[in-house]
Amino acid sequence: MFAFPKKYNTFAPIFNFYTMIYYPIAKINLGLNVVGKRSDGYHNLETVFYPVQIKDALEVYPMDEGFPSAVDCDLKVTNASFDCDEQQNLVVRAYRQLATIYALPRVHAHLFKAIPSQAGLGGGSSDCAYMIMALAKLFELPMTETEMIYHASKLGADCAFFIKGTPCYAEGIGEQLTPISLSLKGCHLVLVHPNIPVSTREAFSLIEPRPTVRKCREIVSQPIGTWRDQLTNDFEKSVFALHPEIGEIKEELYRRGADYAAMSGSGSSVFGIFKEETDLRQVFEGMEVMQVAL
Repeated sequence: MFAFPKKYNTFAPIFNFYTMIYYPIAKINLGLNVVGKRSDGYHNLETVFYPVQIKDALEVYPMDEGFPSAVDCDLKVTNASFDCDEQQNLVVRAYRQLATIYALPRVHAHLFKAIPSQAGLGGGSSDCAYMIMALAKLFELPMTETEMIYHASKLGADCAFFIKGTPCYAEGIGEQLTPISLSLKGCHLVLVHPNIPVSTREAFSLIEPRPTVRKCREIVSQPIGTWRDQLTNDFEKSVFALHPEIGEIKEELYRRGADYAAMSGSGSSVFGIFKEETDLRQVFEGMEVMQVAL
């Protein structure tokens, strides 16, 4: 447990003219194994998080003292629609988490969504982590990276990864991070997001936890060509059974020459890693297809 300072207020008039803009990134999972059920109801995982340059945009700036707002963090989300109240968004929850320690001024936040939601890409978790980093920078909060990771992990299992933003092997519920030496530079990613929402809770309910024979951290140290038969996502079995069309996307990526293909997280997006740039937008017509150099 950290010894946090008392409420700390660095707000000064200069910040009235200061806007912080961050670009939260996405992630893919290279292997995802559910290895045990915890007493708190969560599951212990083993996975490799790899950053992907598909980005949201998060703008944060202080709210004028005279602005009539009933909330301390006024969030507007564009380019996406959510059924839930925006005040329940992880961006606002990140503000509230830090506000328990620091006397934060009221802020406006504008979140432009480009990372698909309910896709296993960590978009919401990334927004949360980048809000923590933006507030720390904007108001010069005396926070170490370790403290930011602590706060992020309180808000979501994979939020902490986005504070680091480099390839990491993750254990626990996803918050125990070990940086690894892994580079896919020169490879090309094709990410296919079908319009099929997958409930993370339902996906977990169908999993039977079991210890792994080989950890994904060891497998990804081998050439990509060996991953197909060894690097697994435990959620694929249950999700593909519920939604066979998602499994078909994976097989089609292999037919089109992917060196490795898998579902990311608990779905529903599926990615393929290719040696060469590959345009598959017509192949997956009607679906969201993103192509990114790694």
